[in-house]
Amino acid sequence: MKKYPFRFSKLMIFIFVLGLILCVGGFALNLMRLLSYGAEDAYGWISYVLLFFVSVFLAVIIISMLIRSQYVINDQYLIMQFGIIRSKYELKKIASVHLFQGAKKLAVYFDDNRYMAIVVNDAWFDDFVKTLTDKNPSIGFSFSTAEEEDELKKK
Repeated sequence: MKKYPFRFSKLMIFIFVLGLILCVGGFALNLMRLLSYGAEDAYGWISYVLLFFVSVFLAVIIISMLIRSQYVINDQYLIMQFGIIRSKYELKKIASVHLFQGAKKLAVYFDDNRYMAIVVNDAWFDDFVKTLTDKNPSIGFSFSTAEEEDELKKK
């Protein structure tokens, strides 16, 4: 079983950190309101509990995305884990892998005309493709150069 962590852009990391800051701020503000004003009725208690739950739940989701976002390749499946969200793709249904060298992107194409962009470190592209083709030798591999991609953009 091989694991390849996601490569998050600086913007995504910034958004995750901003989300965590907002979760902590929302939790602290809700706690301050509860300690200052208290809750006199059921509606007040429900609103406090709901706001605490949302703050903690969103923080857990964001942290899980930062820690557990990866691609896992085992003998039968290509598994994409994005935090607590998990998708399995059978290796036998993968038709080909294409490397866009100009854009520095890797795409996996399936038999049913779907595709998935692989977002890992550029240095791991070769190992990722080799692992996939070792597990299923019928997977095709192709690549396009930056010049070929520029020509396609012009057309």
